[in-house]
Amino acid sequence: MKKRLYRSNSERMVSGICGGLAEYFDIDPTIIRLLFVAFAFAGGASIYAYIIGIFVIPNEREVR
Repeated sequence: MKKRLYRSNSERMVSGICGGLAEYFDIDPTIIRLLFVAFAFAGGASIYAYIIGIFVIPNEREVR
C-alpha cells in the first residue's frame, strides 16, 4: 500500500495538517503540534508552512 500525506479528519484541531503528518509518520499528533509551536516561536517559518499546507495537502476524504 502506498503511503499518502493528507489532512486528517479524525485528528483535526484547526485544519488537520498536524494530524495528517502524525498519521503519515506514525507518531502522536501532540508531538507534531508541539514542534509546530516551537518552530513558530523560534522563527515563524512553521506558520507559513502550515498555511501553505492548508492549500496544498488534500483532505482525507478526497484521497481515499
